[in-house]
Amino acid sequence: MAEPSARPLSQVDRAYVALKQKICDGTWAGGAVRLEREAADEIGVSRTPVREALIRLEEERLVKVRPRRGFMVLPISASDMADIYEILTALESHAAAKLAARKDRDAALARLEAAVDAMDTALSDDDLESWATADLEFHRALVEEAGNRRLADIVATVSDQVNRARIATFRLRPKPLRSNSDHRAVLKAIRSGDVDAACSRHKGHREKARELLVSLLAESGAI
Repeated sequence: MAEPSARPLSQVDRAYVALKQKICDGTWAGGAVRLEREAADEIGVSRTPVREALIRLEEERLVKVRPRRGFMVLPISASDMADIYEILTALESHAAAKLAARKDRDAALARLEAAVDAMDTALSDDDLESWATADLEFHRALVEEAGNRRLADIVATVSDQVNRARIATFRLRPKPLRSNSDHRAVLKAIRSGDVDAACSRHKGHREKARELLVSLLAESGAI
């Protein structure tokens, strides 16, 4: 029997994905104000699904809906990002431990190895954008291969907001040499099946990333 095709996105879902993309990739910076009609025209839907999508985005603290005046994209705050990173660190570290405990992890290891290799190549070429793409793939692979779909879904939600902050501070960061070493250490622990080391090394990596990102946000003010 053929697999059922994926259900197409509703108009509200389409609006939600499109609006969130504009916020998270920096197209609409913090503090930007848009009318519902303008947003609807930009993404090619009517105002009703935009209005419903904005309710979801407000719950995620990405926008502030202004009745009869559209909405404002909320700036990224250092304190909010610290809270998000605390959640992300705990969940990803748990995923690293679960992956290290798996017996059938060859495909996952290959995926992680490819991401780390791509990060090394990107740094050698001074290609920070490619490095960021490979870094994102490493963290996505870590949670997707851990074997818990709900965990991966939750991490994906908070990761969107972290990536927004990373894009905003991208050019303010030092070259991420230490980050590559951290990824190699996490990969080594997972490959050896060392559950405790995989968890602690990934936790240490994320805590260093949190400290850097929060300090950059605090120094630059709301973005």
